[in-house]
Amino acid sequence: MSAQTDDTVTIIRPPSGWPLPDLRAIWHSADLVYFLAKRDITIRYRQTAVGALWAVLQPLILSGIFWLFLGRLAKVSSGHTPYALFALTGMTLWLFISGGVSRCAESTVASAPLISKVYFPRIAVPLSALVPPMVDFAVAFVVLVIALLVTGTGIEPQIVLAPVVFLVAAAVTLGIGLWLSAIVVRFRDISLVVPFVVMVMLWTTPILYPLNLIPEAYRSLYSINPLVGVLETFRWVML
Repeated sequence: MSAQTDDTVTIIRPPSGWPLPDLRAIWHSADLVYFLAKRDITIRYRQTAVGALWAVLQPLILSGIFWLFLGRLAKVSSGHTPYALFALTGMTLWLFISGGVSRCAESTVASAPLISKVYFPRIAVPLSALVPPMVDFAVAFVVLVIALLVTGTGIEPQIVLAPVVFLVAAAVTLGIGLWLSAIVVRFRDISLVVPFVVMVMLWTTPILYPLNLIPEAYRSLYSINPLVGVLETFRWVML
């Protein structure tokens, strides 16, 4: 009994122009995204002293530091909201954005052995890299809600829009991350620039100070930053 061989050859070529991602191919790769994300989460918290508790401690510690130096010493105004809650709200979303951009930017190079051995939609790699920061955000969001209740600030009805705002933030984060993950393959020094850019964005986005501190004449130029609208909307939803 002779075995029959299939002479069909599939040639994979890079698309030309500005094509949209193949959503059907991404859906068929959902299992791959799940297992890559599960691997990243497992590796991230393996052999750590506090594990997932770090997702709770990080926004609280950073907000406390900024409350001390900016809220108490520098007297940065936060309107009618206590500065500690003001900073915690901004840091909750910012830690997701900064973590997502950094992890997505490094994801393609980090997964080079897998990419070079088997074909799959390459967008699955940065997509899976975005999942661990999303898990951290979910934990930090619960902490933020508890902080609002404990301090007596309360929950406003517009909090139901929080998932929508988060999806917008995730889309912006993924968009930036996809762009960087492709460029870093050609120019490896971009991976050294990303942490610096993230640090700059922390101070050029209304995370630790309100938007009204920006002079009216420069506010339109300042709002070109796509994160300005996302952070301001998230703060309005929560506060």
